[in-house]
Amino acid sequence: MIWPVILSGGSGTRLWPLSRSQRPKQLLALAGGPTMIQATAARAADRSRFHPALVVANEAHKDIIADQLEAAGLAPGALILEPVGRNTAPAIALAAEHVAATDPAGVMLVMPSDHLIANVAAFQAAVEAALPFVRDGWLATFGIRPTAPETGYGYIRFGERLGAGVLAVDRFVEKPDLATAESYLASGDYAWNGGIFLMRVDRYLAAIEANAPAIRTAVAAAMRAGTIDGNVVRPDAATFAACPSDSIDYAVMEKDDRVAVAPVDMGWSDIGSWDALWEVSPRDEAGNAVRGDAMLVDAKNCFVRAGGALVALVGVEDLTVVADGDSVLVAGRGRGQDVKKIVDRLTADRRTEHVAPPRAERGWGEEQVLTKSGPSLVRRVDILPGRTTADRPAGARLVLLSGNAVLEPGSRALAVGEPVSADAAYRLRNPDGAPAAVLEIRNDI
Repeated sequence: MIWPVILSGGSGTRLWPLSRSQRPKQLLALAGGPTMIQATAARAADRSRFHPALVVANEAHKDIIADQLEAAGLAPGALILEPVGRNTAPAIALAAEHVAATDPAGVMLVMPSDHLIANVAAFQAAVEAALPFVRDGWLATFGIRPTAPETGYGYIRFGERLGAGVLAVDRFVEKPDLATAESYLASGDYAWNGGIFLMRVDRYLAAIEANAPAIRTAVAAAMRAGTIDGNVVRPDAATFAACPSDSIDYAVMEKDDRVAVAPVDMGWSDIGSWDALWEVSPRDEAGNAVRGDAMLVDAKNCFVRAGGALVALVGVEDLTVVADGDSVLVAGRGRGQDVKKIVDRLTADRRTEHVAPPRAERGWGEEQVLTKSGPSLVRRVDILPGRTTADRPAGARLVLLSGNAVLEPGSRALAVGEPVSADAAYRLRNPDGAPAAVLEIRNDI
């Protein structure tokens, strides 16, 4: 039995405006069908081989992750909520500490929540090929057979053959320039580093102890001082905040002397940009990939994602056009990595278009921006029966529109039409069996 560990801490800034910090790409159905996190969990859904998944995420996404996985019949075994982001090495260590409490020599399959794998059977076969070596103490990763001289990925150089479909890692290589990437592709000795790992829990914790002891100390202390509420695990915030931030590649894999790689051709993409999504999307005879309400006349090789308003393109080529709620992105195809620069500008200018869409589903309900002008905003908050919102920042006036809602902390029941000031951070709880609607007015965005 293998413990699937799903890492769900990314924000997907290169997929703005569809992906935003409160609605990151792993919670979206980018490729159609299930959301990215649902598809990830489904790869380890065979209960004869896998335990229910452990998901490492943050508090803001707790409810919607739980709802999405439960809706797909993939309820998580545990939701481990990082108080702050500290990169992949500590995130995986949190899961390892949790598993070690009941299965000290258990095997973890660590998967990012936002990757596309078209050939799941090939992936599962690679896991089975690597498993005997992992049980023998190797740390395994899965090398993606390169299809192009990609400069946006790290690479793995193959070492000696260990067995059928498994080799020792000679070395990890940083993202190369184009000429170097072309030489890697031509040699056949390299694979892309896809960031998927298979390892024994005790072996990983020992490797962290040896190579990044400050991470092991902080994570172990945070888990000891943390809380468990049902399947929700909350490490101690103050202790975990002192943990160094580092990736598993730098902290462990590049330093350990028993690292194996299973190269696999599984139709993989990290969907790291709109360009990457264009590559894996169905396209018409003119090379256009279109979703939503769009009209194209004499357009070639364009990617269009229309949400809401009609999007029309005339006489253009090689464009990415994404419309979502309050934002429209127009970029030259091939410039997908630069979308992050827009998000950086929005952050620096203290705007909010990168944080949440005007209308967003939450695990507890839905919220919709009705009007926004300068620093002022009016939002409708709909709360499902028996649910409570996540923490919301101080400085709002609240007006109950319908149903019943209780202001927490303090358990103050709101009255329809009566404004109430929330001068401290707050939550809204719906104690009834019918939905509740609250108007939230802010002057500090």
